[in-house]
Amino acid sequence: MERAEKKHNKQSIRALLDSNGIKASKSLGQNFLVDSNIPEKIVKLSGIDKSCTVLEVGPGLGALTAELGRAAGYVTAVELDKRFVPILQDMFKEQKNVSIIQGDILKLNIKDLLKDRTDEPIRHVCANLPYNITTPAITAFIEAEMFTSITVMIQKEVAERICAKPGTSEYGAFTVYANYHSKPEILFDVSPECFSPRPKVTSSVVKMELRTEQLLQKNDEKMFFKIVRAAFGQRRKTLVNALYAVFEKTHTKELIEKAVISSGFDPRVRGEVLGIEDFASLSQLL
Repeated sequence: MERAEKKHNKQSIRALLDSNGIKASKSLGQNFLVDSNIPEKIVKLSGIDKSCTVLEVGPGLGALTAELGRAAGYVTAVELDKRFVPILQDMFKEQKNVSIIQGDILKLNIKDLLKDRTDEPIRHVCANLPYNITTPAITAFIEAEMFTSITVMIQKEVAERICAKPGTSEYGAFTVYANYHSKPEILFDVSPECFSPRPKVTSSVVKMELRTEQLLQKNDEKMFFKIVRAAFGQRRKTLVNALYAVFEKTHTKELIEKAVISSGFDPRVRGEVLGIEDFASLSQLL
């Protein structure tokens, strides 16, 4: 089998798959990087170094894993597809700072995966995420409350949604969630030609620096996100009507309208124009 120090390209990926009798799974969103410059660029821009423990999800055939192994203090790579686990384990068997785990990241306890890595105290996520788990995976990383940053390659459309500004069509509830917990930025785009098999869409690499302080206390966040979900649940409604549909048992329409006005907005405003601070102000008033 191919060793980790070799560069991945279209020919080596094809040979590796053929020699193991494996075909890429569409249902698992498997598209393998064949441009070795991309993993190098991802790791460089992630800011990962030897002081870091890294969680990688969906290593596939190890293109990004190899770069992470060279840069990081320790790498835990979680692969769902059982077919790739023995290949990866053989690739990295001589690298003591790389661990391959078979499992579903959405079902594993993330804190348990990294709890013993005290020699490299700074924790990062760095991954080429399967498109079909992007939102729940990022949510799980944030809710683990243990990472300094999340650097992931995802579908460009989703990346633009995460980094969208208030008032744009891409701006939504997940935008608010991501920006409440982090400071996201799109680092660069990756064309379909950089993968095998080629996806139908362009990808983007997003880095999310996790915030160390939040606008609200923990016990106030539940109301904040309830308001956010209500505001975007029916985008065509005014914010007042959208909120009243959710809070009618506890708040009168007049009270909601007064809170919206006190937050500095016209009562006919729609939720998609409010920023994080605006939602925080409104949640405290309600």
